[in-house]
Amino acid sequence: MSDVTRAASSPAPSGPSVLGLAPVIPVVVLHDAADAVPIARALVAGGLPAIEVTLRTPAALDGIRAVAEEVPEAVIGAGTLLAPGQVAAALVAGARFLVSPGWSPRLLGAMKDSGVPFLPGVSTVSEVVTLLDEGVTEMKFFPAEAAGGTPYLHSLVSPLPQARFCPTGGIGRESAPSYLALPNVGCVGGTWMLPADALAAKDWDQVRQLAREAAALAA
Repeated sequence: MSDVTRAASSPAPSGPSVLGLAPVIPVVVLHDAADAVPIARALVAGGLPAIEVTLRTPAALDGIRAVAEEVPEAVIGAGTLLAPGQVAAALVAGARFLVSPGWSPRLLGAMKDSGVPFLPGVSTVSEVVTLLDEGVTEMKFFPAEAAGGTPYLHSLVSPLPQARFCPTGGIGRESAPSYLALPNVGCVGGTWMLPADALAAKDWDQVRQLAREAAALAA
């Protein structure tokens, strides 16, 4: 992984980049912590090592902890971070990167101090410019489709070439390639390789196959 490019004025590094690990970061909403390890193994086997587990459910932190302990080849991250306390809890559980749907000064400070890569969420030019001023160049663009999609991100290439994004929100297998073709997109986040019926049936072979197809989008 390459180092995150930071502005010279920024005093604190954000750690290595997560944008180059794979073209797609699976976004996992975990309802049963026991499913975390088989899901992670299937995703890694399919070629998607970076996995975001959202902190939307009570099972999330236990799931992150289990993957960190039992699937070392996975780069497990915590998403939907809303407060500094969640950053601390995610790090204790073993999260290796952090993702938020938006950010506040306190949350951004906690993510900066974490020592691991982080992707604060943005959906406006002003938010992007403010983060660049804070020395942050890698961001989550959310909600991607609702916030303007590929035309919006393409319009940022010329005025804000130093900003790079992981668009997430409403992206599927059909739309992902158009995002990945943009020069300011390092990867996308999505859930399409984790269909509800496959998870309910614990069909990890299907998850692995869908992950393999998603990983091939980099070609």
